[in-house]
Amino acid sequence: MFFQELINGLSIGSVYALMAVGYSLIYSLLNFTNFAHSITVTIGAFVTFYFLSMVTKNLFLGIVIATGLAGLLAVVIELLGYRPLINKNARRIYLLIVGLGISIMSENLVIIAFSSRFRVYPVNFSNRTIEIFGANAGVIDLIIFSVSVIALVLVELLIQKSRLGLAIRGAAVNLDATSLMGVDVQKLIRIVFLIAGSLAGLAGALLGAKYTTFPMLGSVMTNKAFISSVVGGLGSIPGAVLGGLILGISESMISGYLSSTMRDIFAYLLLVLILFIRPSGLLGKSSEDKA
Repeated sequence: MFFQELINGLSIGSVYALMAVGYSLIYSLLNFTNFAHSITVTIGAFVTFYFLSMVTKNLFLGIVIATGLAGLLAVVIELLGYRPLINKNARRIYLLIVGLGISIMSENLVIIAFSSRFRVYPVNFSNRTIEIFGANAGVIDLIIFSVSVIALVLVELLIQKSRLGLAIRGAAVNLDATSLMGVDVQKLIRIVFLIAGSLAGLAGALLGAKYTTFPMLGSVMTNKAFISSVVGGLGSIPGAVLGGLILGISESMISGYLSSTMRDIFAYLLLVLILFIRPSGLLGKSSEDKA
């Protein structure tokens, strides 16, 4: 039972990490939490569902399409929702409020367009298992964990080994100074939103495969991703990954050994404890070295 819960925890924790990394990337540049992140998660799940239902039952191709469209949606949100305020040098609290408004409005638009009923992917791995160390691991859990790890490694390599990553790390230290060095910071911000939105769309597609697709999916799951990013340290990519895995494994163990009703209580209790004990998070970095 321990290994089964561990594998399940790694699976959901890696999805939390995908969303939390998106939070951390945007926070490291703009110093605000993008609560509109939730709609890109929901769109990732819905695009995958309709692609599998109407085009082909190739799950991986559906995930790729959903990831790309969610990234483009995040860029549109940045251009229409955040860019006018950023150009006016508005206080960051206004960006946060706009993000909340976009999230609530978009969620209701999805309900109007697609109804509030739950949808299940026509490609279902839920009953397929593989025996590992005497435990029956779900195939979908192994797929989710593997895909998430690959995506997170690629993002880390991009940040640490590329010129784009160097620009992102520089902008995380000082956006204005990076602009003076010749970097087009507006384009850079759009690219960061594209990366963050793509990760959120990937997370939504994977969540739809593991559970179901419904309009509230993004808001429910991004709450946990936000907790993960705070636990790991807002602005820290390794911290976001660590926070997501800690939360995912802890929730799985609590559900398996105690009660599933205790899972959400633990998540928010962990958030409160971290804020009391270490407000910067486990791997929180100073403002001079966020990315």
